[in-house]
Order: sequence, then C-alpha cells, then structure tokens
Amino acid sequence: MTTADTAAMPTGRRVGRVVANHGRHVEVQDLDGRRVLCRLHGRKLLVVCGDEVEWAPEDAEVGLVHAVLPRHHVLERLSMTGRAETIVSNLDRIVAVAAAKPSPDWQVIDRYLAGAEWAGLSAAIAFNKCDLGLSADDERQLNDYAAIGYPVVRVSTRAEPGVAALATVLADVTSVLVGQSGTGKSSLLNALIPHARAVTQEISAASEEGRHTTTHAAMHELPGSGRLIDSPGVRDYAPPLPVPAAVGSGFREIHRLAAHCKFQDCRHLTEPGCAVRTAADDGTLSSRRYSSYRHLYQLAKEFEERFPARRPPRLR
Repeated sequence: MTTADTAAMPTGRRVGRVVANHGRHVEVQDLDGRRVLCRLHGRKLLVVCGDEVEWAPEDAEVGLVHAVLPRHHVLERLSMTGRAETIVSNLDRIVAVAAAKPSPDWQVIDRYLAGAEWAGLSAAIAFNKCDLGLSADDERQLNDYAAIGYPVVRVSTRAEPGVAALATVLADVTSVLVGQSGTGKSSLLNALIPHARAVTQEISAASEEGRHTTTHAAMHELPGSGRLIDSPGVRDYAPPLPVPAAVGSGFREIHRLAAHCKFQDCRHLTEPGCAVRTAADDGTLSSRRYSSYRHLYQLAKEFEERFPARRPPRLR
C-alpha cells in the first residue's frame, strides 16, 4: 500500500494482514508485527487468510475490520455452482504434495500445477514419505517435472532427507501446501513449524469458536523467513478451469510447443500440423502430461456447457 493510499484512509484506521480466520473473527497483524483479534464490520464483508485490510482498534484488546484492500494472486476453488471461490489471497507459491503412500495421482498434481500457472503463481512439488521408498515410475514422473522447470524436493518427517530442502523452497515467499488426503501435509507443517498446533489452539480459544468450526485458517511464520498458510479450504482444492482454449497455458511445455503448431487456434487434439501431438508421439513430450491436458480440456468444455454464465479465472 502506498503512502498516498494510507493518507486517504479514514482517521484512526490502520493497515494489517489477516493471519488467522475463524469466520466472523479474524486475527490481524499490524505493521509492527503485533497481532490483534478483530471482528468484521458488517455481515457482507468477506475476508480470507492473507488479505490486507483496513482496521481500527475498538479497545485495548479488540479491533474492527472495515475493508479488504485489493487482492493479488489468489488461490481459488470451484464452488458447487461452478463459480470461483477465493480461499487464500496475496499468495506467492503453491507446493503440490504427493507421497509414496497413498500412490500418487499424477493427474491431480498436474491440475494443481496448471492452477498455479493460470493464477500467476510459482509452484513446486514435494514428494513426502521418502523413507518408504520411491518406485521407478515415481522417480520418472519427478524427473519429468524437474525437466520442465518445477523445483522438486524429496522429503520425510521420520528419516532422511528431512524437510530442510522444503524449507528452502518456502523461504522468502508466502506459500500453501496442496495435496490429496493422506499425503502428510499436516505432518510437514508440524515438522516445519513445531509450534503451529499451539498457535492454532490459542487462536481457537481467543475466538471461542475453534472447537466447533472447521473454518479456521492460519498463516505461520517460518523459522528464518517465509510464511506458510494452513487452510481447511485447501483440503478439497480443485482449481477453477479457464475457457477450453486457455487450458494449454497451464502446461508450460505445451504452451511453448503451441507456438509451432500449424494453426494458431490449435486445440492439440486432432488438428493436422500440431507440434504438441507430434512431441507426444515422438516422446519429447510426456505422454502422461499430454493425457492430463486432454482430460482438463474436456473437463473445461463440460463446465462451459454446464455453467455458461460462470466467471472463468482471470489468467495472469
């Protein structure tokens, strides 16, 4: 926020960042690093973890959030009506978590990574539970991701290699872990930030809601640098789909190859002179990644037909 913007705020209001969300109660961190429990002004005000807000003290202990400042790089998921619903804002990086057990669904990982590309976020992959061993196929998939430019870290909370490499990926940025149930996201969070559970319980007690709600989300400071957001909204995260013609922009290697297709509006399905299909046929493009693209393209078409009036995500 600029100095001019701050000067334009009503007298008594301050700028802060939402670092915990319990429905109608949020915790705001002010510019000095102090955390204040706040209520939301008005029933229509919707706030998510990571938001920058205008707030004002009500008394020595409690504040009131009046407005949300413009968001950038939001994490969205599909609602039941096909609309994009913001669950985290002002984010820098998505870390897609897979694990030795349960067996990875690489198509789901591809959708996470595509969602990051569509939202203008950086992305990385953490392969957890490495102490259980990696199959030859797991190694091949991870090497394919590394070859197209995604940072890949192998981690374990019970043995070597530990979580040091993941901490490096998370340094200096605001991140969120996404992944299927059972991949160990909570274990990774607790290994990275041992006090995270205590902070969550403290916030729950302060808001008097924690024992009876699943809406809690919190931003944790990582040792050294960086911030990691833990949000229940990420547990069933499914990135909104763009219009079908833009699906390819979520696959960076397909997006690069598309410049060499015969037709500018090539869908990379059955068109002649398609550089993407040629690369998949000769093995220079992962056939599994190409299959994921085709799956998401078809899904985007189905959503477009089912929800013609929906707002597709704004591509960066």
